[in-house]
Amino acid sequence: MSGPIELLFLLAAGVVAGVIGTAGGITSLVAYPALLAVGIPPLAANVTNSVALLGSGFGSALRASPDLAGHRRTLQTWLPPTVLLSLGGAALLVATPSGVFDRVVPFLVAAGSVILLLQPTITGWQERRGSRLGRGTVGLSGAGVALYNGYFGAGSGVLFIALMLLTTEPVLHRANALKNVILFAADLLPAVLFAVLGRVVWHAVWPLGVGALLGGLIGPSVARRVPARVLRPLIALCGLVLAVYLFVRV
Repeated sequence: MSGPIELLFLLAAGVVAGVIGTAGGITSLVAYPALLAVGIPPLAANVTNSVALLGSGFGSALRASPDLAGHRRTLQTWLPPTVLLSLGGAALLVATPSGVFDRVVPFLVAAGSVILLLQPTITGWQERRGSRLGRGTVGLSGAGVALYNGYFGAGSGVLFIALMLLTTEPVLHRANALKNVILFAADLLPAVLFAVLGRVVWHAVWPLGVGALLGGLIGPSVARRVPARVLRPLIALCGLVLAVYLFVRV
């Protein structure tokens, strides 16, 4: 696939990925396979995907403010460690073999999807017990998600939404808005690292990125209008489909 057809294909994939991702799903479920489909090798597709999907994150961050009321402290708490650890994950990607970690990725994505699906049950159990997750558990979980976000990223949004729902924000579309802002900030430095190292396929970044920006502007409106009882299983299904896809590719 080449020329105008490739550009239009990647543009369309970017729009769909942006809408899915900022509405709470997984952008890489669409964008990563699209890059593979136009002939880009897996590692190059991974870093190209990370750079291109900044457009989706930027669009969703611009639209997130109505859902962030009362969460200034949450952002102050989560942004610094998530940004730094995501950069650490990106450095790990470029410095070490990925084989072992790639075998773990499908299970991480699947676990996040199942947790998201079971979140109302888990929250009800916590409320009946009168307890929340301990700070140590929250910290370790957040660190793991941030490292994974920088290393591979596909499904990190689902993992982060699950973490927000279990610790900070029980309303799905507001937890999704927190995810959109925090992970956009966390994706900036890894994208710079990938760009400097020259692994990015730039001719694929522009159409995918423009499409993702358009989709990112549309996605938050979708998230606010779709009921949580519908959105939650759709997001979880996206995660499980991606987990199977990644497992098959290992």
